[in-house]
Amino acid sequence: MSKITIYHNPACGTSRNTLEMIRNSGNEPSIIYYLDTPPLHDELKKLIADMGITVRALLRKNVEPYEHLGLAEDVFTDEQLINYMLQHPILINRPIVVTPLGTRLCRPSEEVLGILPDAQRGALTKEDGEQVVDGEGKQISKHS
Repeated sequence: MSKITIYHNPACGTSRNTLEMIRNSGNEPSIIYYLDTPPLHDELKKLIADMGITVRALLRKNVEPYEHLGLAEDVFTDEQLINYMLQHPILINRPIVVTPLGTRLCRPSEEVLGILPDAQRGALTKEDGEQVVDGEGKQISKHS
């Protein structure tokens, strides 16, 4: 059993699909409901660094505080953006998954398959009906 953590929003389909993919690999992750218990400042900075993305790339744009705070304007420092995410956790894009193989923003949810230490154990279909893993536990390519 591998140590896996998911920063999860149960109201989000992508987050729910990602959680199912983790469970389909035989792992029960630590689930952090980040809207209720947002990461601490240094933890959020480390997650961003570990993902190798910019602070702005983690920012959710289609939520109320984004427009209200004027975050589309490119006038904020990374530190200011992090502080807004900590004050308004809904601004943190999700799900973020941490495994021994890496940390990734799993959008789309299939991104998690690249950092899971254990293979998928069986077929898996996303909530929208798209099959992503076949009956042998192999990822189905959209381009095949």
